[in-house]
Amino acid sequence: MQGNVVDLAVAVVIGAAFGAVITSLVDNIIMPLIAALVGAPNFDAFLVLTLGEGVEIKFGVFLTVLVNFILIAAAIYFIVVVPMKKLNDLHKARLGIEEPEPEQDPQLALLAEIRDELRNRTV
Repeated sequence: MQGNVVDLAVAVVIGAAFGAVITSLVDNIIMPLIAALVGAPNFDAFLVLTLGEGVEIKFGVFLTVLVNFILIAAAIYFIVVVPMKKLNDLHKARLGIEEPEPEQDPQLALLAEIRDELRNRTV
């Protein structure tokens, strides 16, 4: 069990470092490109509600953070998840590992047979 704890600790440290890399990618590369195309993607001053002295609800700040989150999620998906899935599929193909066919519900199989019979029947 100690090995699993060490592996988990290493994964957390690498994940934090990778998070910093992805955040830098979004902040320093993707956001400036978006800013060059459509203007500054900073919504901080957008829709600020003042409820009293010193009480403000800043929907724009939330919107900016939401856009950053979506960009970070997309970057992680297309930089990590998609290539890892392709590598996993390639590895399975090299080893000759095939996914087992999921068992079909007997009622669905019977309905498919009836449908095929009706299609093949001539009037």
